[in-house]
Amino acid sequence: MLYIVPTPIGNLRDITLRALDVLQACDAVLCEDTRRTQTLLTHFQIHKPLYRYNENDERSVARCLEALQAGKNCALVSDCGTPCISDPGWKLVKAAVAAGVAVTALPGPTAMACALSGAGLTGGAFTFLGFLPRKPGKAAKLLAGAAALKHPVIVYESPYRVIKMLELIAKTLGENIPVVAAREISKVYEEYARGTARELAEQFSQKNKVQGEFVLVIDCFDGIAPQEDDDTDFEK
Repeated sequence: MLYIVPTPIGNLRDITLRALDVLQACDAVLCEDTRRTQTLLTHFQIHKPLYRYNENDERSVARCLEALQAGKNCALVSDCGTPCISDPGWKLVKAAVAAGVAVTALPGPTAMACALSGAGLTGGAFTFLGFLPRKPGKAAKLLAGAAALKHPVIVYESPYRVIKMLELIAKTLGENIPVVAAREISKVYEEYARGTARELAEQFSQKNKVQGEFVLVIDCFDGIAPQEDDDTDFEK
């Protein structure tokens, strides 16, 4: 059995009792970074073999699949949040299903859901794009297409590129497009910054250092104004 186990995105108390039960009972834990996962397991006094799962290494996927086919119960985790949601895991899940291995996914933390509920924009439909392509032209096309649905659009971004992304959102969807920028969700310095894409870009530009992973929730009810593509790489 392959268990997909979400882990906390910040506050360790957000882990579920069921997740702890699975991690305690499984034969092995498949993870992105053994050091980070070991810290989590040690905190909860869980001692299990850890195997690094590398989505981009076919041999890694094959080794994990072999363990599952040998009858082992394995828990798949990412560094934080829910595996397969803008995180590694889908290739192993697909391979396991094709091989007839039972797969079950546990509910748990995901930054996308937290940011959307905290944004207060809608209780209905939304479009989740995850991390956008590095090429601004490709990113702009995805933003414009998603915004045309007139639902909130959610994207992930790193602190190193969030200003560039906000500028791209302003250029693609309009200077006054409302955005909620959620960062450090569930952590000590959690923040929901609200304003237009341009205002937030200027606000973060004034900081000496922008920190924390970002979830940008874009309010697309006010229409869009797509601009020309630009395929220049973002600069870190």
